[in-house]
Amino acid sequence: MRIPIYQIDAFTNELFRGNPAAVCPLEQWIDDTIMQKIARENNLSETAFFIKKGDLYELRWFTPEFEIDLCGHATLAAAYVIFEYLEKDLNNISFDTKSGVLKVVKKNTLLSMIFPSREGKKCDITKEFVEALGKKPFELYKSRDYMAVFEKEEDIRNINPSMEKLKEINAFGIIVTAKGSDVDFVSRYFIPDSTIGEDPVTGSAHCTLIPYWRKILNKDKFVAYQLSNRSGILYCRDLNDKVEISGEAVLYLKGYINV
Repeated sequence: MRIPIYQIDAFTNELFRGNPAAVCPLEQWIDDTIMQKIARENNLSETAFFIKKGDLYELRWFTPEFEIDLCGHATLAAAYVIFEYLEKDLNNISFDTKSGVLKVVKKNTLLSMIFPSREGKKCDITKEFVEALGKKPFELYKSRDYMAVFEKEEDIRNINPSMEKLKEINAFGIIVTAKGSDVDFVSRYFIPDSTIGEDPVTGSAHCTLIPYWRKILNKDKFVAYQLSNRSGILYCRDLNDKVEISGEAVLYLKGYINV
């Protein structure tokens, strides 16, 4: 079996920045164990697989360890592949996913995704959490992920959490965020149970970040910056029960997998 593969750097217009995702278009679904092995072999934070079904594309995302319910940068990467290589006349796509139907609209070089809003609930800051992060946040929230809020951008740049201690916290991922110096807000995102540890640019984390910063900054449009080593820019909008997350993407490679 020969499967096309594209590797896309998402939330950037420069190679070697943003968040790399593999994208594998399929004619029909293959066995889950094969998709998981491909994702493990790719060794990127996510590999996206999709098939066309009527007017929709069915889309799934796999980390090297397991399938996940929502991924921003791999959705952006999948949409980029469809717009640029498979259906060049399209300017909008609907993906059927584990998180419902997700829409992506192409506006020149910018791809805008409509995702569910995942507002966090405020929770207590435990001693274990402070020890894991190495610094005490002034607020802590929980949705799918924990979100720890700090006072300034420099806190986010300098934070150096213990991955071993973060593994003891019951959450898929941990967001750290603060008001930005040159943008509206900054963040970083840690996945302690993943081989990558820190995700370079995380679209799904902004499902929780956007509703929080709307309340704090009293506005509904934002420029966000994820402060990983690769870094990435996200253009965000709060739509009440949904959020809009926009970014650019660039092709790194395309080829075939022989399975």
